[in-house]
Amino acid sequence: MAGMTMEAEREVGEGYPAAEEGQAADVIRLRTNMKEVYQKKSKAYKLTKRFFDIVLSGLAFVCLSPVFAITAIAILLEDGRPVFFVQPRAGKDLKPFKMYKFRSMYKDADAKLKDLLKENEQTGHAFKIKNDPRITKVGKFIRKVSIDELPQLLNIVKGDMSIVGPRPILTWQMEECSPYEQQRLVVQPGLTCYWQISGRADIKWEQWVELDLDYIEDMSLWTDAKMIVKTVPALFDSEGAY
Repeated sequence: MAGMTMEAEREVGEGYPAAEEGQAADVIRLRTNMKEVYQKKSKAYKLTKRFFDIVLSGLAFVCLSPVFAITAIAILLEDGRPVFFVQPRAGKDLKPFKMYKFRSMYKDADAKLKDLLKENEQTGHAFKIKNDPRITKVGKFIRKVSIDELPQLLNIVKGDMSIVGPRPILTWQMEECSPYEQQRLVVQPGLTCYWQISGRADIKWEQWVELDLDYIEDMSLWTDAKMIVKTVPALFDSEGAY
């Protein structure tokens, strides 16, 4: 492996991507030890981040309560109960948790997933297809503007998630990831992230992982604040929202 020392080659290890020719060994070490990168973040930052997660999520619940009510009624009118969809997702350090969403698919969506896997348009371990036949009419709209994700405010209050952090995928999908890819969840998963504001489903899995690792390196109150501000216009941009 050109451009790498023996030590760097060992540190890349099985399951980690090889360096491009000429890539610096210290970059490889950084990208293969993201847990240490996160542990070096100050305790003050982590406590403040948690404080703002609780406060801002609580305020959002109150301010968006009319949106919750209208969305629930629309789902009931089109396809009946349940209004909410609960699904196991991989959390920090791959610990599973129950993630809440407004139901945007028909009730038999999970049963049809196996037949649709061959049509997956995403790379890696995520699943996305345009014009998914399992999505309801209401579901298409609430997905476009990310209203379906709002119940995750409860996950944030509970401590399963943060406002800003890598988007959680299905537990079994994350368990199939390489050690390098699993590093994206050395931190709490989030409601928004670099992926969310950069094109969403139009971004392939490999780049998605790198964006999440970028966030772990960049984590700070300033980074989180900028991400939240940039998320607002991204919600009304249909790019990659399906």
